Amino acid sequence: MKRLHLFLIFFLCTNVLFAQRFEYPKTNYVPTAGNLKNRAEFQDMKFGLFVHWGIYSLMGDGEWVMYNDKIPYKNYKKLADSFNPTQFDAKEWVAIAKAAGMKYITITARHHDGFSMFKSNASAYNIVDATPYKKDVIKQLAEECAKNGLKLHLYYSLLDWGRKDYGYGKPVKNAQPVDTDWNSYINFMKAQLTELLTNYPNIDAIWFDGEWEKPTANWHYNEIYQLIHKLRPQTLIGNNHHLAPIEGEDFQMFEKDLPGSNTAGFSKDATISNLPLETCETMNKNWGFAINDTAYKSTNAILKYLINAAGHNANFLLNVGPMANGKIQQEFVDTLKKVGEWTNKYGESIYGTRGNVIPTQPWGVATYKNNIIYAHILSAPTEKYIFLPGLKDKIKGAKMFEGKQSLKVKQQPEGVFIYLPVLDKNKVDNIVEIAI
Repeated sequence: MKRLHLFLIFFLCTNVLFAQRFEYPKTNYVPTAGNLKNRAEFQDMKFGLFVHWGIYSLMGDGEWVMYNDKIPYKNYKKLADSFNPTQFDAKEWVAIAKAAGMKYITITARHHDGFSMFKSNASAYNIVDATPYKKDVIKQLAEECAKNGLKLHLYYSLLDWGRKDYGYGKPVKNAQPVDTDWNSYINFMKAQLTELLTNYPNIDAIWFDGEWEKPTANWHYNEIYQLIHKLRPQTLIGNNHHLAPIEGEDFQMFEKDLPGSNTAGFSKDATISNLPLETCETMNKNWGFAINDTAYKSTNAILKYLINAAGHNANFLLNVGPMANGKIQQEFVDTLKKVGEWTNKYGESIYGTRGNVIPTQPWGVATYKNNIIYAHILSAPTEKYIFLPGLKDKIKGAKMFEGKQSLKVKQQPEGVFIYLPVLDKNKVDNIVEIAI
C-alpha cells in the first residue's frame, strides 16, 4: 500500500492526469458459475482482515521504509537474514479474525520490496530460502483458514523496487520501461502466480497493487488474468489501480474511502462498477508495523466504517501490521475483540446484506436482506423520525432491532417516515428493522 507523501502526489498528478492508459485487447471474459458464486459469497462476507507483513516489520517504520529511508536494495535485503518470526501462529491469527466477526483474510504474499512470504522457485528472495525461519507462512495460514471456514485472499505487488527487469522509476515508452527486460518481469510474475494458485488450492482472490507506479505500461493483464482464471476459475481478481475496472477483474476496491468518496485522494477516477465492492483501511495510520504509530482508531470508528461500507454495498477490509516476531500487537487484538462483541450481536444486519437501498442520509445508511431493510441510525436525527427517500415497496411494519418495539410508519409517494422512540445515544448504531 501507499502513504500520501510528496512523491506520490506528484506522481499521481503527472501520470494519471496526463498519461494514456494502455488499452488491452478484448478477451471476451465470461466468469464461470463458480466465479459468480464466489462473487456472491464475497459480498455476503462483508468483513475481512487485511495483513501487511514482511521483512520491513523489523524496521518498525511501516511497509514503505525502504523507499522512505532511501535504503539501497542490496542493504535492505540483509533484513531477511534477521527475519525469524518464531511467535507467528496461524491458528492464533485466524482466531483473532473470527472473534472480530471477520470472514476472510487478505495477506501480503509479496509487497513492493519484492520479498515473497511464501516458498518460491521463481525467486530465492523468499521467507523459506532467505531467512532463518525457513517456514512458509502462506501455507500455514492457508491450512488454518481452510480448517476454520475462512476464505484466504492474497495481496500481490505488481511494483518491485529492487528487480532490474522491473526498472523502478524508469520512464515508460511504447508501453514498457526503457532499458529493462519487461517481458522477463512479466514472466516472473506469471511464474509466482502459478505457484500461488497451484501450491495453495484454497486461494479465493488475488489482490493486485502497484500499477499506479507505471500507469502507461502494458502489464499484460489479458495474459495474467487469463492465467489466473485458467488455473482456478473461481478465484476473484481485483486491482488497486484506482481506476474503473477492466475486463477480467471480478471485484473493485477503494483504498481508504467508501465507494463514491475521494477523501484520501486515490479514487478520483474510480468510477463505481457493478462488480462486488471492497474498501480498505488501517487500524492506525500505517499499513505495516510502525512502532511510533499510536493513532489507534476507536472501536466505534471501526464499527461505523463497517456499517457505512455495508450501506454502500461494499465489504470492509480492516488492516493490521503484525510485529516482526509474528504477533499482532495487543492494542489491535483488544479493539478487534470489542468489534466482535458488536458483530456477534448485530451482525444479522450486516452479513449477507446488500446496500444502496437508499442514498446515505444525515442519520445513517440502510442495508437489505430477505425482505428486511435495516436502517442504521449512526447519528441521532433532530426530528422524531427518520425519512427513507424514494422507497416504493409496501411497508408491512417496522420495529427496533433490539427490544423489537413496534414503530409507527407513514408511507408517502416521496418515501417512508419511521417514527422513533427515545434513542440510546451511547450506542454506535440504533437499528430499525423494516419489513417489506
